Amino acid sequence: MADFTEAYMHTSTHEGGYANDSIDRGGETYRGISRVHHPGWDGWNKIDALKGEAGFPGSLESEGKLQASVEAFYKQKYWDRFLGDDIYSQQVAMELYDTGVNMGVRRSVRFLQNGLNLLNRNQENYEDLIVDGWLGQQTLGVLAKYLSLDGNSDALIKLMNIQQGARYVGIMEHDSSQEKYARGWLQRA
Repeated sequence: MADFTEAYMHTSTHEGGYANDSIDRGGETYRGISRVHHPGWDGWNKIDALKGEAGFPGSLESEGKLQASVEAFYKQKYWDRFLGDDIYSQQVAMELYDTGVNMGVRRSVRFLQNGLNLLNRNQENYEDLIVDGWLGQQTLGVLAKYLSLDGNSDALIKLMNIQQGARYVGIMEHDSSQEKYARGWLQRA
């Protein structure tokens, strides 16, 4: 079974501290949590209270309750939504989690489902999944069958990363102001 703590630690290296970049579509963010997308997160109250204090934003890193709130947020909003504890491959779970944090859980699961469909040898190994972005028992079963047949997740993760990279390219082609994030995004794909 996959381990959330390992996935959280890995993804945390990509999600920096406090930022308020006017070009970033997420606006004000802390450790990757966007105020635009998650205005009700309880950590914003603590951050707002510390904004006028000396040492801000560096002082946020030493706030234990804030850090615990960040970790709980990621477990609930990302890991638990794709049943991370039920996935037998740590590598696949980490890829789903990291992509989910960056692009949304449903998109991440669609990348997984599409990758599994592309690797089923024209449905000789297992039937195609409906690519709907919902990870349930059917997707878990197909993933387990794929892993038992292939012996590792390398090809699946490559296909997931290719789809992720193509999505980044599409974002940048549509809005060139997003090119400033290219190098960071490509580290994730």
